[in-house]
Amino acid sequence: MDSDYPSDAVGVAIPYGIYDITNNRGYVVVGSSCQTPEFAVNSIRAWWVNEGKQRFPDVESLLIEADGGNPNSYRSHRFKYALQKFANVHRLVVTVCHYPTGASKWHPIEHRLFSQISNNWHGTPLTSFEVVMNFIRTTRTDNGLRCRAERDERIYKTKIPITKEQKESIKLHPHRIHPEWNYTIRPVTIH
Repeated sequence: MDSDYPSDAVGVAIPYGIYDITNNRGYVVVGSSCQTPEFAVNSIRAWWVNEGKQRFPDVESLLIEADGGNPNSYRSHRFKYALQKFANVHRLVVTVCHYPTGASKWHPIEHRLFSQISNNWHGTPLTSFEVVMNFIRTTRTDNGLRCRAERDERIYKTKIPITKEQKESIKLHPHRIHPEWNYTIRPVTIH
């Protein structure tokens, strides 16, 4: 694991978390490649396929509260394009509300999920992916938080430009209030 001593590291664990406020459930995908928009959306997809659609079988829309920076930057057309593909496949209307820069500390995922995971492994060296995954999976709180962890071993590439066609395929509907941070992506039928 990446540490204060990189020469001792066996890898870098990159967590991407989804926190289901309704059910007090954490779902963390641990990658080892790069934090990219594709990694973020693949993590959301994994949550949807493995937990979300079972918990919410009749929903037609999904609200995502996201930080404003990498990998789910509000400026990233790659993130929006990956969300468009997700919306198309799963036939979901996806609304995204990004927290402004510097405001992510108020995001529930930070104090309801990641802080609890950090408390669980407090003071223990993270020596392998198995150790990281086990600490995430065994995170519990008195108010009922439970966590699931999955590995994503795909290699993600950075700095991939988005084509004009890809950008034009995003069915982005900016909201009236802070349209740069708040928008909806509607699914389209692919022929």
